[in-house]
Amino acid sequence: MIKASTIILLLAFVGTIGFAQVGGTDQLRDSLKHKLAIAKDDTSRVLIMVDIANAYYVNSSDSISKYGNQALALAQRIRFSRGEASALTALGVCLQTEGDYPKSLEYVYKGLHIAEKKNYVFETAVCYAWIGGAYWFLADYSKAVDFYNKSQHLFETIINRPRVRDWMLLNILDIGQSYLDWNRLDSAYRYLSEHYKATLHDVFWHPVALYSLGDCLFKQGNRDTAFDFLRESIAGAAINDDYFTQAEAYAVISRFFKTTQQPDFSIYYAKKGLTAANAMAYEFGVYKNSKLLAEEYEQLNVQEALHYRKVFDSVNESMYGAKKVQDLQKTLAEEQQRQQQIQEEQIEKESRLKQYEFITGLGIMILIAFILYKNNLQKKQANVLLQHQKEKLESTLQELKSTQAQLIQSEKMASLGELTAGIAHEIQNPLNFVNNFSEVNTELIEELKSQKSKVTSERDEELEFDLLNDIKENEQKINYHGKRADAIVKGMLQHSRTITGQKEPTDINALADEYLRLSYHGFRAKDKSFNATIETHFDESIGKIEVVPQDVGRILLNLFNNAFYAVNEKKKQLNGTFEPLVLVTTKRSGEEVQIRVRDNGTGIPQKVVDKIFQPFFTTKPTGQGTGLGLSLSYDIIKALGGELSVQTQEHDFSAFTVSLPIR
Repeated sequence: MIKASTIILLLAFVGTIGFAQVGGTDQLRDSLKHKLAIAKDDTSRVLIMVDIANAYYVNSSDSISKYGNQALALAQRIRFSRGEASALTALGVCLQTEGDYPKSLEYVYKGLHIAEKKNYVFETAVCYAWIGGAYWFLADYSKAVDFYNKSQHLFETIINRPRVRDWMLLNILDIGQSYLDWNRLDSAYRYLSEHYKATLHDVFWHPVALYSLGDCLFKQGNRDTAFDFLRESIAGAAINDDYFTQAEAYAVISRFFKTTQQPDFSIYYAKKGLTAANAMAYEFGVYKNSKLLAEEYEQLNVQEALHYRKVFDSVNESMYGAKKVQDLQKTLAEEQQRQQQIQEEQIEKESRLKQYEFITGLGIMILIAFILYKNNLQKKQANVLLQHQKEKLESTLQELKSTQAQLIQSEKMASLGELTAGIAHEIQNPLNFVNNFSEVNTELIEELKSQKSKVTSERDEELEFDLLNDIKENEQKINYHGKRADAIVKGMLQHSRTITGQKEPTDINALADEYLRLSYHGFRAKDKSFNATIETHFDESIGKIEVVPQDVGRILLNLFNNAFYAVNEKKKQLNGTFEPLVLVTTKRSGEEVQIRVRDNGTGIPQKVVDKIFQPFFTTKPTGQGTGLGLSLSYDIIKALGGELSVQTQEHDFSAFTVSLPIR
C-alpha cells in the first residue's frame, strides 16, 4: 500500500517547470496556454504541454491526462525523445494520483528507458526519484532512500543547470519522508527541518513542509507545535487549491484524535480530508480518510460505518485488487529482466575485451619467443620480459573466471519469474474467500435490518442473535484470509531479495509445502493442460531449524520445477497415457534433516549424472534451460554445510535429496 509520503513525490515531480510553479496558479496556467497558442516549433509545443500538465498536479488529474497525452502523441509523431520521456513520466505520476500503480510504473519505466538510452541526465535523475516512490509503495524504505540518493548524485553532476537545485531540495524532503515512514524519527527530523528552513518564503511549498514536519513532530510527541504546523499547512494549502496536502494533513490530525479516543474530533477532520480528496479525485486520500471514518463510526453509528466501509472497499478494490497485484508484479518482473539483460550484456562485453587482451598478450609472447630465438645474446633480458607477460596472462585468466562468477550470480534471481503465476493463483484463493464472505455478510446484514424494522412483538430475538453470530464468524474468516494473502505477498518479497539474509528458525515442512504449491501453480499457468499427482510425507518431529529461508526456498523451487518438467516431458512422449507423480518427503536423521524430491519422469542418462551439478550443463533443449539451477543449488547447500545427492534411472525416475544440518 502506498505511503502518505508518496504524495510529496507527486508534488515534487515538476517535469520542465520551476520548483515554485508546481501545482500552478490560474495565472500561470493561462500564461502557459498563451505560449502554447503562439508556439512556432513542435518541440516547443511538446515541452509547453508538459509544463501545463505539471501545473495541474494538485488540482485536476483530467487536465494532466489531457495535456500529457497530447504532448506524448506529438513527441512520438515528430520523434522528439526528450519530450516523449518527460510526457511519459508526467502521465505516470497522473496515474499514481488515480490509484493505478502498475500502469504508473509502466509509464515511468518507459520514460527511464528513453532517458538512459539517450543519456538525458536530468530526465534520468527525475525518473530515479520516482522509482524511489515506487519503493515507498512497496514499503521498502531502504531502497527508496538509495534511489533518492542515486538521483541526488546525478543532479550533482549537472548542478549548475536550471531547476536542479530545486530538485535536490525536493529529494531531501523525500528522504526525510522515507525515514519518517521507516520510523527513524531522528533522521527524518534532520532532513525535514532542512527542507522546512529552505522553503520559509515559498508560498506553495511552505505548507507542504509544514505538513511533513508536523507529522514528524506528532510521532515525536511534540503535539502542540505539530497542531500549529498542521493548521498553518491546511490554511496555506487551501489558498493554493492544494487538495493533496489538505487531504493528508486532515488525515494526520484525525489519526491523532483517534489514538487519544476523541471520536467526534477524529470524524470531523476525517470528513474534511475526504472532501479534499474527492475534490481532486485523489484515490489514496479517499482510501485513508474513509477508512478512519468507518473505524470511528463502528461504535457510534452502524449505518454511517457501513456507508464509509463501502466507500473504502470500493477504493481499496480499484487500487489493490487481484488484477492490480498481478499487473504490478508483471511490471516489476519486466524491469528486473531488463536490468538483468543490461548486466549480462555488460558482462559479455567485458568478457570479450578480456579475451582480446588475452589474444593480444598471446601474440606478444609469440613475438618475444621469436625475438629470443633470433637474438641469443639478449636471452636473459628477454626471459625476464617473457615471465612478466606470463604473469599478466595469468591475471587476465583470473579476471575471466571472476567475470564468469558474476554471470552466475546474476542468474540467481531468475527464479523470481517462475513464482509470479503461482503467487497470483495463491493470492486469488484468499481474495475469493474474502469476496464471498463479504457478500454473505451483506445479505445477513440486510436480513438483520429487516428484523430490526419490525415492531417489537413480531421480532425474533433468537434469529437476530444467530444473524449477529454469523456476521461475526464471517468477519473472522475475512480477517484470516486477508492475513493469508498478506503472508503470501511477504513471502514473495523475501524471495526477491538479492542479498543472502540471516539464519532464522524455519519450519522446513511449511516452507517445502509453500514452494511446492507455488511451483505447481506456476507450471500450470504456463501449460493449462498440465496436471500431476502430488504426494507429501512430512516428518512432524523436525520442528524448526536454523536456516536462511530465502536460500532454501530457491533450492526447493529449482528441484520442484525440474520434477514437474520431467514428468510433463514424459507425458508428452507417451501421448498422455502416463500419470505424472511428484513425491516430497522430509525426515529427521540424527543431526540433520533430509528433504527428498522424487518424480516418475524421464530420469537422467547415467553417462551425464556426474555433470548435472556443473555450471552451464543442462539436459534440456537449447533455449529452455541455463544450466545454472542445480549448480547454484549445490553451491548454496555446500555453504550451509549440507549435501545434495541424486538417484536416477533413465526413463524411470529421478530423486534428489537435500541434507541440512540442524544447527
